[in-house]
Amino acid sequence: MNPRLAAARALSVVLSGKASLGSSLPEVLGKVDARDRGLTQDLAFGTARWYPRLAGLADKLLQKPFKAADRDVEALLLVGLYQLYYTRIPAHAAIGETVGCVDKLKKPWAKGLLNAVLRRAQREGEALLAELEHDPVIRVAHPRWLQKALKSHWPEHWEAICAANNAHPPMVLRVNRRQIKRDEYLAELQNAGIEAYPCEFSEDGIRLATPCDVHQLPGFTDGQVSVQDEAAQLAASLLDLAPGQRVLDACCAPGGKTCHLLEREPQLAELIALDLEPKRLVRVRENLDRLQLSAQLVADDARATERWWDGKPFQRILLDAPCSATGVIRRHPDIKLTRQADDIAPLAVLQGEMLDALWPTLEVGGVLLYATCSVLPTENREVIAAFLERTLGARELALPGSFGLTQPHGRQLLPQENGHDGFYYAKLIKIAAQPRDL
Repeated sequence: MNPRLAAARALSVVLSGKASLGSSLPEVLGKVDARDRGLTQDLAFGTARWYPRLAGLADKLLQKPFKAADRDVEALLLVGLYQLYYTRIPAHAAIGETVGCVDKLKKPWAKGLLNAVLRRAQREGEALLAELEHDPVIRVAHPRWLQKALKSHWPEHWEAICAANNAHPPMVLRVNRRQIKRDEYLAELQNAGIEAYPCEFSEDGIRLATPCDVHQLPGFTDGQVSVQDEAAQLAASLLDLAPGQRVLDACCAPGGKTCHLLEREPQLAELIALDLEPKRLVRVRENLDRLQLSAQLVADDARATERWWDGKPFQRILLDAPCSATGVIRRHPDIKLTRQADDIAPLAVLQGEMLDALWPTLEVGGVLLYATCSVLPTENREVIAAFLERTLGARELALPGSFGLTQPHGRQLLPQENGHDGFYYAKLIKIAAQPRDL
């Protein structure tokens, strides 16, 4: 399959609201020649990354919008525009190859339309984009609801957040301290000709100067190192792990934090890795097996403690709560298409329900670390403030270190170009049981 057609097919499903690129793209990649899979991924993710700008330009170029039944043609047009403005593909090749894909859509009327629109974009696109630049949605390439939310919550930082979201993310590694020290692994990378630097905030983190295939990394197959963003690596150190503890990792998939907890404290009494979907636990098991680690995997709703909890209290709980993922847009740019303003309030309700359900499973004196990869206070400090107000036995603990921005509750990391993702942490201790806990 032509990589442009494959990218458009994956994107059309996203435009229709039926899936994310994470689920739609793998289905088409298998139909593309191996040598073209990198291009296919770049076309799909790049078009999603710049979708607000490309869609605004398309509106200017088209006489009328596409019908819902023609999302595939719309996606192909956007892929064509992306090639013209954000790749080094020659214009004649971008236009010719993209228009040629129309034959596979069985919509012959679209061929002339795409050819005319793309050729006009080649001639006039820069001028049209300049006209649209006054609109902040076009300028920062974020959907209006999110652009307004970021500007409201982070008036001094919102444009930097958008710039980081639009940049390609760095490749960050987590050294397995059970096997090797960070300085030793940095030396191995240097010997392999791979330029790398220690992360600023994570003791186990290494940032590569240039991303590479994981199989080029020394010792990857043997479990010496994993791929994990620096912000996500902070969870393990913030939990204050100690030998003999019983630990719960709630919403654990794909298992990066699960593995890091076990790497940092080999003598935990037990670690239960809980996730809602059994198929997501397959990836957790694969990560554990590669690193030669062991945890008890449980597939269930974290809120349904009557089904999965055995009544034995946990000394530590990591709640990496489901969220809008607005802090990791650079890694999942289709969030710009799939997330809506109306999603945020229900997510905050779910996050509060999870805190309420898991709190009784924590022993008095135990610590719960709340985390999200969101930059929206509605899901972060406001959730924690509401929980503390209704939970008499809960107190907030100060977070160590200098990472992020201190909030009324917890600490917020904003996405940084060539740095960490956007993330939020709040640390809670149980000082007394509530009646329902007894």
